[in-house]
Amino acid sequence: MLEIRSLNAGYGEVQILRDVSLSVGTGEIVTLVGSNGAGKSTLINTICGIIRPSAGSVHLNGADITGWTSEAIVARGITQVPEGRRLFPQMTVRENLLMGAYRRRDSAGIKQDLEWVYELFPRLKERERQRAGSLSGGEQQMCAIARGLMARPEILVVDELSLGLAPIMLDALVEIVRQIHQEGTTILLVEQDVAIAFDLATTGYVLENGRVALSGPTADLKANPHVKKAYLGL
Repeated sequence: MLEIRSLNAGYGEVQILRDVSLSVGTGEIVTLVGSNGAGKSTLINTICGIIRPSAGSVHLNGADITGWTSEAIVARGITQVPEGRRLFPQMTVRENLLMGAYRRRDSAGIKQDLEWVYELFPRLKERERQRAGSLSGGEQQMCAIARGLMARPEILVVDELSLGLAPIMLDALVEIVRQIHQEGTTILLVEQDVAIAFDLATTGYVLENGRVALSGPTADLKANPHVKKAYLGL
């Protein structure tokens, strides 16, 4: 479904990504892990059209979408749940969710999907008229994921699911991500917490210093001595 080929990107003259290649198949959960500064967010922002690559390509369902605008990429089927949530704090939960569907014109489908995300996240239904900025961190993460789902993405890109969350809230969100996947959404999970990422995903990529250092089934990566020492504390 998604193919990244020899991607190079950065900020001005500062190169961050160097010949990065990865793939996400239809129906998979694939994870991209690495420490702070490894280039994870740069890669995601390049895939999603926020950063233009200096070399390499991005393909979705066989179409070359390299250098497309963010809006065009969302329309094509890739939606990002950004690190830090980036909700509209003065807008209500419901208004934030509807912003995820801003490109859609199918009123009946939007209403149906709104009810679906409320079933996934009952707490958002309870707080639908509350300002998003007054939600707890976990509730804001729920709202950010639900907003992404309202775009009906083919691929949902989740950047740092675990950031700033209490363990009990994180456990709940992990189960919801599993449910979203079981209902047919392909997921690319970008995550600093490697244990959680490997628990969710079947395929993983380890990014170090802007390069893919390791890749393969997460079961194999868990057993890799370097991964165990550097990322799992074993």
